[in-house]
Amino acid sequence: MQSENARGAILMMLGMAAFTLSDTIMKLLGAELPMFQTLLWRGLAVSAVLAALAWRMGAFRTVPSARDRRLVALRAVADTCSTWFFLNALYHMPIANLTAIMQSLPLTVTLAGALFLGEPVGWRRWAAIGVGFAGVLLIVRPDASGFDLHAIYALVTVALVTLRDLITRRMAKAVPSLMVALVNAVAVTLFGAAGALGTEVFQTPSPLALALLAGTSAFIVGGYVLTVMAVRLGELGFVTPFRYTGLVWALVLGFVVFGEWPRALTLIGAGLIVATGLFTLYRERRVTRATARGPSRR
Repeated sequence: MQSENARGAILMMLGMAAFTLSDTIMKLLGAELPMFQTLLWRGLAVSAVLAALAWRMGAFRTVPSARDRRLVALRAVADTCSTWFFLNALYHMPIANLTAIMQSLPLTVTLAGALFLGEPVGWRRWAAIGVGFAGVLLIVRPDASGFDLHAIYALVTVALVTLRDLITRRMAKAVPSLMVALVNAVAVTLFGAAGALGTEVFQTPSPLALALLAGTSAFIVGGYVLTVMAVRLGELGFVTPFRYTGLVWALVLGFVVFGEWPRALTLIGAGLIVATGLFTLYRERRVTRATARGPSRR
């Protein structure tokens, strides 16, 4: 019989596969529908499912404080902006490259926590952050041949998601995750509607586009549910590193669906990011345990 940690790890890997499949379908949709209309149609489907789940789980019975309501709204703005930058990068970059850059989030969140929240970070994790950012530079290659507007969009996405996660840390734990996710989905839907009305000629989705919209909606909800189940079932420190399997899925799907395979420097950079991210998670887990036993140095 599998342990809870093992089941949590499997759920996390399945969740990352679902998220990567959703991104892959969104990249395919770029050739079928304008971006804002894609956000609108997907947002309507995702919002409906999340609203049903939130209702069933009793999330609406919790009334957040005025402070938490402001944080939830600010988080939704950050996430909506990150969605725009992410999709523009996704439409024009190899999916594995973009996914590898997004794997730097544990490093950027650790850095931001130290700079803005006063969270203690020892020299080992500062060194890991530096090595991880070197890996990002290997992927985006800031020279005339490798660095373009869409690489900048990918980096802006990382910054906005980092801001989103910092805002999340400031929320009270009593705020239901499903409520936060629903507010995000509604905000992205409204953003898609505003963009579609203001900049795009309305286009009736083709049967293929409808099928792709259904697929990306199902996978993004599935990814959310699976990852939440994973962290609730297994130990956070054990299951979190399995988020990096998203990069493996991105490599496979990028090659199979789009015929993309990263350059050697990109793969080296991705390896550095994953290795330093895993080290950061390991240090966080070790320090947390040491703190629980008594004072220690980082």
